Amino acid sequence: MTYNVYLSALLMAATCCSLLLGYLCFKRRNLPIAVSYGLGMLTGSFYSLGYAFEIISTTLAHIRFWLRVEYIGIPFGTVLWFIMVLQYTGRQSWVRPRNVALLMIVPLITFTAHNTNEWHHLFYTSMTMNYTEGFPLVTLVKGPLYKLHVLYSYSFFVVGMIFLLQMFFRAVPRMKKQIALMIIGSWGPFGFTLIYLSGVIYMPIDISPFGFLFSGVFYMWGIYQFNMLRLAPLALQQVFESMEEAVIILDTDNSLTSFNRSAKRIVGELNNKSTGQPAAEIFSGYPLLLEIIAQGNASASRIQLVYPDGDYYNVHLSLVRNSRQKIAGKMLLLRDVTEAVHAEEMLRDNSRQLSELNAFKDRMFSVVAHDIRDPLAVLVNLMELLEEEIEAEHEDHEELIHEMGQQIENTFALVEVLLDWFRSQREGMVFNPIQRDLASAVQASLRLLQLRSDTKQILMISEIPEETYVYADKEMLDLIIRNLLSNAIKFTYGGGCIRLKAERRERHMVIAVSDTGGGISPEQADTLLHDDSRISMAGTSGERGVGLGLTLCREFVQLNGGELWFDSIPSRGSTFYFSLPLPPEAPLIPAISSMRGA
Repeated sequence: MTYNVYLSALLMAATCCSLLLGYLCFKRRNLPIAVSYGLGMLTGSFYSLGYAFEIISTTLAHIRFWLRVEYIGIPFGTVLWFIMVLQYTGRQSWVRPRNVALLMIVPLITFTAHNTNEWHHLFYTSMTMNYTEGFPLVTLVKGPLYKLHVLYSYSFFVVGMIFLLQMFFRAVPRMKKQIALMIIGSWGPFGFTLIYLSGVIYMPIDISPFGFLFSGVFYMWGIYQFNMLRLAPLALQQVFESMEEAVIILDTDNSLTSFNRSAKRIVGELNNKSTGQPAAEIFSGYPLLLEIIAQGNASASRIQLVYPDGDYYNVHLSLVRNSRQKIAGKMLLLRDVTEAVHAEEMLRDNSRQLSELNAFKDRMFSVVAHDIRDPLAVLVNLMELLEEEIEAEHEDHEELIHEMGQQIENTFALVEVLLDWFRSQREGMVFNPIQRDLASAVQASLRLLQLRSDTKQILMISEIPEETYVYADKEMLDLIIRNLLSNAIKFTYGGGCIRLKAERRERHMVIAVSDTGGGISPEQADTLLHDDSRISMAGTSGERGVGLGLTLCREFVQLNGGELWFDSIPSRGSTFYFSLPLPPEAPLIPAISSMRGA
């Protein structure tokens, strides 16, 4: 028995190997790479099967028939292999119907030319029988279309190998074995064919089909060792690298196996040399991560990796199991939730500010009611006096009516100012400091409260010279002065005196409102300006208040960049001080310490 029979049996084995790979691909046909690879194995099976029968055929007619069987697969094998390489290396977007149709033009020409060669002899110029090996073989003289087919096939083979080598050098170490098996397996049919066509070694038998047996061994190894048909390494790596979540893979000994780009950005200690190092060494600066890794299977919400200015992450550790459900490693997943945390903090801040504004609104209404009530009370008193004098017809009412008109005008002006100010505060507290003449602001408040002080026969004196300027919000300044004057009138006995002074101290103007009232007891003085203080005491003539005037004054003074404080001597009176900044362009003057309380 000549050796061609043994070679035919070997080629039958290669055919079975190709068909088996095709069946495995059919089972995974939902993956594009499995489809292209399976079709490529099917074309290889036509080649090896046809050649298995060709080398045991005894007539030229039989050999021609089996050559046609071989060429059902030969023209298309390279294109299908190249499509598989594109998918395997992450270039799936290139595999479009239009591009595939263009790639198939030359294979279709080859297929047609081979089956019609007897008409034109452009594929094989001659076919003769050769018996030198002891069994019939065919000697083929290649034509120009055969050379086109070879040139076309090897051009795509070179490009495909470049893509595979690029993928190999870019891949992480654990993926290189899989890619190497793909490269070696791809060299089988092409490498054997290249040796046969080059004539470097005399070979009467075409060894190209045996390359499918060679490649089949490596492909089978890759499929069962690395599940090569299920995972395209570079595509998987690109997806892995493009994930926003940081992924860190550890083995069962807690040594680093792999990590993506996001993990490297978060954990600065990760680099190309980190693979294989223990987690305790790499994450020594991240005790929370080490604690989670040590627990084996845990999750943590909103941990800060770097205190106190680090980002927040949700951390999840899961166990990686193999097909036998045995633990093969651990996967640490870190998801950035910094924006969500900051958004919640902002919501909490907004809620707190809303609560503060609501409380401020309540205090404002109380104080405004207090401001409006006083002049209205005076109007009521004037009206009572008017009624009494009307009963005594001989009295002259002109002065009383004039005073009532003046008081009404002042009250109306106050209400207008307050309403305008409330409208400006609808969207929240608006602070608009301007340069203000302090003497004019004080005189306006004195006029507004004049009738009330006259009723108690209290003398109000302002020693603040004209063109004394401060830098403050107009409405806030007026409210501060009115409240302090109103309190001074309230707690000053009839026949007393209220005096206003102002002195410049460096970049501030200090205003003092002094009265000759009963003063403030030490117990009251300790809590008078506290946030939770709402002291409301009856005045010297039984006047009542809401206990919020001083609190609001202090807040407004602080908003304007100043301070509020007081001195008091029981039975001798009190002096309330508040400071306000000078206009920005005012020159610096040394401090004066002559004012009481300095």
